[in-house]
Amino acid sequence: MNRALEETADLTAAQPSTFLYKADPLRGQRWAELFSVRAPDIAFHVWPGHADPKSVRYLAVWEPPARIAQTFPNLEILFSIAAGVDQIDFDALPPDLPVVRMIEPGIAAGMVEYVLWAVLSLHRDMPAYRRFQSECLWKPLPLKLAAARRVGVLGLGELGRAVLRQLSTLGFQTFGWSRSARNIAGTTCYGAQEQLPAFLANCDILICLLPLTAQTQGLLNKSFLNHLPRGASLVHVGRGQQLVSGDLLSALDSGQLSEAVIDVTQPEPLPASDPLWTHPRVTLTPHIASMTQPDSAVDVVLENIRRFHAGEPMTGLVNKARGY
Repeated sequence: MNRALEETADLTAAQPSTFLYKADPLRGQRWAELFSVRAPDIAFHVWPGHADPKSVRYLAVWEPPARIAQTFPNLEILFSIAAGVDQIDFDALPPDLPVVRMIEPGIAAGMVEYVLWAVLSLHRDMPAYRRFQSECLWKPLPLKLAAARRVGVLGLGELGRAVLRQLSTLGFQTFGWSRSARNIAGTTCYGAQEQLPAFLANCDILICLLPLTAQTQGLLNKSFLNHLPRGASLVHVGRGQQLVSGDLLSALDSGQLSEAVIDVTQPEPLPASDPLWTHPRVTLTPHIASMTQPDSAVDVVLENIRRFHAGEPMTGLVNKARGY
């Protein structure tokens, strides 16, 4: 056990403490194995478990249980098992309960892999070649080098910055937008709502990595998509509620957009009758762009528990007013 985890054990040994995991039970079993080795002084239970609710001080969830304050009166930290927290109703939580979203290397690595696959596929016209193959059509398309392709990222948090670093390495022209201005080496950055049209005008391929908030719900609509260069492509890995799917399909049919890679939908799972399944210019995946990796996630959680008890800032602490 490293020093940080030893300090976590020391800080929690003075009083009975339980970590309760309320998400996928199979992954929860892996978390339990890791806790037994890395933090044996913290009792670990997978929901619903058999822990005394009064001993639960740490709760990791996808969606919190009802009446959380009454059920767990001594809860100290609520952890989201995902990078996003839009599935959590902050109004149903005690106002002073810290909410911590998951920032761990595995999530970033998975997202970078998925986005690079999507961008390279679009850049090299792979969706078109798949359609040609289905028609037994031998039709080479003009080759465009990465240096001539403009790729933009909406959302410049941990994931957005990680994606941009790799895209720049591949030689793409990179652009970024966030609500507040950022400075990222090798990337032209835009900030604030009034700069959004100028950003979109520079995106041959647009990647949406924004968190879901009241301001981003329904953002990817007709007016928004019309700011993109004609024939642009979309990679959507934010949240399903941000996309107006009817407007996307209309943009694809009109030629305003040429392709779309969609990993998040509303609802999930997507009903079999939804036209996104069968549109020839949509590549659809079932919300698998990135997943929390238990081995690294447990280390991050234990480090945040140590930070909490030491009075240090926790990594991923959510600003509830902003929603992320």
